Amino acid sequence: MPSQLSPSSPAAECVADDQIAAVRAFNRFYTRRLGVLDQHLGKSPFSLSEARVLYELAHRDELAAKEIGNELGLDPGYLSRIIQSFDEKGLITRRPLPADRRQYQLSLTAKGRQAFAKLNLSSQNEVAAMLARLSASDASRLTQAMATIEAVLEQRRTQPAAVMLRSHRVGDMGWVVSRQAAAYAADYDWDISYEALVAEICAQFIRNYDAAREHCWIAEVSGEPVGSVFLVKATDEIAKLRLLQVEKKARGLGVGRALVEQCIQGARERGYSKMTLWTQSILVAARGIYQSAGFRLVATEPHRSFGQDLVGETWERDL
Repeated sequence: MPSQLSPSSPAAECVADDQIAAVRAFNRFYTRRLGVLDQHLGKSPFSLSEARVLYELAHRDELAAKEIGNELGLDPGYLSRIIQSFDEKGLITRRPLPADRRQYQLSLTAKGRQAFAKLNLSSQNEVAAMLARLSASDASRLTQAMATIEAVLEQRRTQPAAVMLRSHRVGDMGWVVSRQAAAYAADYDWDISYEALVAEICAQFIRNYDAAREHCWIAEVSGEPVGSVFLVKATDEIAKLRLLQVEKKARGLGVGRALVEQCIQGARERGYSKMTLWTQSILVAARGIYQSAGFRLVATEPHRSFGQDLVGETWERDL
């Protein structure tokens, strides 16, 4: 984080030299401590810059190359080489922007999402190992200090659109089946057997619906459905979270987090003592939401489903 101020600039004169030195010293320590100056991340085939581009593509849909460059501060020529490499490896798709065909809209392929999932898991494990060496109080102090740094330096973003959660109604189950099937086919190349599974879950939910113990929430933005989640009975004591889904255009608005938090609250209100869910290792964004909501990974199992080789994961949390 080198200073962008010249020694003679008015702004530089208003900042104490010891403050500038402290920030620069911390930056050197932080990058050295986390190893981000290494050419490659751990045993990953990706450089730091490549990993950052993958991260942006995994968490923000259909980005233009120029947007990524501006966000990450990458040289256009260097970014172009990264994108070309990703394209040759089958990690991304590129489509010319209708407004400017010299610019490309980028999306991860199923192979690209799998590559990011592997990279993300490796990074999570490395950070977890670092935090495990600290006491609980020191780990809390560290993460709180990081949050403070981010809050102070990050510019306030535009206020997102309001998200409203409502109960399911006639027609919603058909929408859930259609959007789930289309989204997973587009993002992960899952076949039509997944659509059949979702249809069975929705049909069973309606056929055996017990309002005292189960519920479905539909998320809306400006009156349009953009996401859903189901709370269903597993046992008298255990609730199951199912079919969390957020439309691409609504990602980044906190829809997934709001749906999961509502599902947890709904389970508490219905008297459950524990909640469980089943997901896949490649669903990186969803796994992040579950983890931040207090779920913990308790079991994994490789399986062949929906035309793909997957790793199923069971997550649980007490209520």
